[in-house]
This record gives sequence, C-alpha cells and structure tokens, in this order.
Amino acid sequence: LELTRKKSMSKEVTLNSSDGKDFKLPLEQANLSETVKNLVAETGTDLPIPLPNVKGDILKLVVEFLAVQAKAEPAGEKKEGEAAKKKDVEWDTVTKIEQKTLFDLILAANYLDIKPLLDLTCRTVANKIKGKSPKEICEMFGVTEPFTPEEEEKVYKENPWLKG
Repeated sequence: LELTRKKSMSKEVTLNSSDGKDFKLPLEQANLSETVKNLVAETGTDLPIPLPNVKGDILKLVVEFLAVQAKAEPAGEKKEGEAAKKKDVEWDTVTKIEQKTLFDLILAANYLDIKPLLDLTCRTVANKIKGKSPKEICEMFGVTEPFTPEEEEKVYKENPWLKG
C-alpha cells in the first residue's frame, strides 16, 4: 500500500494549452483543478490533457499558482483563517500582472474549476476598482459608452424610476 501511495504521488500529468504548449506537473497539483481531475479520471495520464480554452501564457500562470496552492494546502488538508490568508500573500504575482492577463486568468480559473484561483483573481479585480467612481471604472475597463441609445431607452422603459 505504501509503495502504491508513493507511486501515485510522484505521477505526473501533462497539460496541453490551446497554442500547443505542454506543461508537466505532479498529479496532486493538477487535481486541484476539478476539470483536470475529471479529465484524468476519464482518460488517464498517459497522454497530454488538451485544454482548448487556455492559452500557454495563462496556463503557465495557472501551473505556477497550483504549485503554490499545493504547498499551502497539502492534499486533503483544508486551512482556514490565517493560513488561508497566507497562501494568498505567497502568490503575489496576481497583483503584478496586467489587466487583460488577469481577466484571462479569471476565465481559465473558471473553466478549470479552481475555486481558490477564481476567488483570488476576482478579489484582485474588486480591490482595483474599490473606491473608484463609475467614470473611473469605465475608463479603467475601456468602456466609452455603457449603453447604445437603444439599450439606454430600453433600460429607462423597464426602470422608469431611473430618470428621477
């Protein structure tokens, strides 16, 4: 039993990005993604797992996060409170990446079903917009006109109280 456990712990899986880049990582880290865990259960680890919705540069960040997450939360061990805060602080890369990359990372975390990464990336966006005016937020996200005239008319028709 112990030999089997050691063998499964050292098993690797290869993830293949949409642009053909391969990333090898320990199965225990890959299994932190519910999507990958399910794909491995269906297909095994002999062949690369294709991830058609994740580009290589984003998958590289995901794999980096999974390594940090695995260290912060050893298999089967959930940490709360201070320990949970500590794992977020340890991966400060998320605060240094540009906005488009951050949004791509959110999409990847959602697609790969990695809740801690999704929480961290969404919290990072929330912190960036905290305290900003609607105009500043629109500028930040490149929104020039929130609504077309037709959309605005529809909103006012459905919500007459907005015209105030």
